[in-house]
Amino acid sequence: MRVLVTGGAGFLGSHLCERLLADGHEVLCLDNFFTGRKANIAALRDIDRFELIRHDVTEPILLEVDRIYNLACPASPVHYQHNPVKTIKTSVMGSINMLGLAKRIKARVMQASTSEVYGDPIEHPQKESYWGNVNPIGIRSCYDEGKRVAETLFMDYHRQSQVDIRIVRIFNTYGPRMLSKDGRVVSNFIVQALKGKDITIYGDGQQTRSFCFVSDLITAMTAMMEQEQCIGPINIGNPTEFTIQELANEVIRLTGSKSKIIYQALPGDDPKQRQPDISQAKKLLNWSPEINLEEGLCQTIAYFDRLLVQE
Repeated sequence: MRVLVTGGAGFLGSHLCERLLADGHEVLCLDNFFTGRKANIAALRDIDRFELIRHDVTEPILLEVDRIYNLACPASPVHYQHNPVKTIKTSVMGSINMLGLAKRIKARVMQASTSEVYGDPIEHPQKESYWGNVNPIGIRSCYDEGKRVAETLFMDYHRQSQVDIRIVRIFNTYGPRMLSKDGRVVSNFIVQALKGKDITIYGDGQQTRSFCFVSDLITAMTAMMEQEQCIGPINIGNPTEFTIQELANEVIRLTGSKSKIIYQALPGDDPKQRQPDISQAKKLLNWSPEINLEEGLCQTIAYFDRLLVQE
């Protein structure tokens, strides 16, 4: 098939492009390079079935494709808070443009949503039926509410115009090609440890996250796109829960770093717990993550080790 990936030069998008090409598809990678990098897709540029389009999803585009993966949106607090108006426009206008395209050409379109739609959850673990606990006027709301509105648009285009949609809610994902300065906890800790700097924990370190390795996530996304039983939303993530303190200790152990841990104030609206209920993914996609935290961290540490040498 001919597949469009918006945000295709980003962390997740580049891995998705790679997988789709390996599966024999023709891939159109669309990116405005706000957080995406040409280095992420450098190895794909010589493949005949790969095409790069420099474009911003907030502007309409006319293409002929069979599938659309809508991944375009900065996903780390550092980047989405840099220009919050642009962030929410990317989620809202980008979704409208991709849904309009899908409607015209009768393509199936997937929205890469996020666990942030649950906000600082009161329900734990989070099921797809949970409506969330989101601050609509906080510093994270440009991303959280943007993604929530995107889900609304997808459902309304489906109900009103019968657009063929899929929605996945992505929980904390990590792996090679993360940006070294994106402010996410895994990349922060690894870079600080490799440089021998103090590892910064925001808060007391007892808040929890569930970390999914990128290859597991991509497997679930492609399976969700091609199954016919469910449009979503469906949670994709690793249900094994770790405290931020445990993650810091594991990074120090695996890097052999002598870094010390320091504590700073917790940012506003930072969720205290994050753990997906993946019962639906197991049932409908026959999927569950295979890469454990130690194995995934080792691959990610090796990537950042090479990257820091180049810098």
